[in-house]
Amino acid sequence: MDAVAVPLADLNSMPEPQQVYAADGTRLATYTWGELDSPVVVAVHGFASNARDNWVLTGWVRELTRAGYRVLALDQRGHGLSEKPHQADAYGIRTLVTDVEAVMDAYLVDDASYVGYSLGARVGWEVVRDLPHRIGRAVLGGVPDGIPLARLDLEQVRAYIGDGTPVADPTTQNYVALTERVPGNDLRALVALAEGMRASGTIDPDPADAPTRPILFATGSKDAIIEGSRALAAAAPDGRFVEIPNRNHFNAPGSRDFKEAALGFLAAGRP
Repeated sequence: MDAVAVPLADLNSMPEPQQVYAADGTRLATYTWGELDSPVVVAVHGFASNARDNWVLTGWVRELTRAGYRVLALDQRGHGLSEKPHQADAYGIRTLVTDVEAVMDAYLVDDASYVGYSLGARVGWEVVRDLPHRIGRAVLGGVPDGIPLARLDLEQVRAYIGDGTPVADPTTQNYVALTERVPGNDLRALVALAEGMRASGTIDPDPADAPTRPILFATGSKDAIIEGSRALAAAAPDGRFVEIPNRNHFNAPGSRDFKEAALGFLAAGRP
């Protein structure tokens, strides 16, 4: 793909997205920043977020490019400026993994590091396991264990979409609020994503089949999933864990401590 990286002076603005077509024809919006010959970091955002909110507004793109990396990010299907199917079978975990591989292929990236948060970290577990020859090391922030998006009450969300019935479940209220906070989000598409993830056949990150590459697991000290994330780090042959002080699942990406830990970890893998 002929793509021009965004100069360092323009890191607070989003470049025009470059469209990449996934294996099933779904259009994926992708972005790149930094020098084209720099080591690549593939950045994959969380549920109901996008590349801009997860990586640009929180300072990750700025810090990574200052450290000499080229950042390659995508809006995952169902998010941002990517296509938003309403069918659950468009969102299996294997599909989300092959989307990342398709983006790397389109940009002719054979060797990269990976940084993912929440859903992006869950996808990253599979990417690093499946592509160890292409992903040298990874940072998986707020990686969930258990059934993906299991705490989301889908029936209540469907009723809310259909006729405005108020959502009673507090956790589901948080998911709906998170979705509606980001302009352009499509609640029907994100419900389909939740359904697809639950039915995709890969329910848990399997500790018995953990990725072998070096991985930094990072989770907020106030995040309810912290012990599950810590257990996954212990199961990974070359995993380590860092607790992000005073952060919950939703505000951890903006933490300076998180970024500094990630940059140090990634630097350890550079020649």
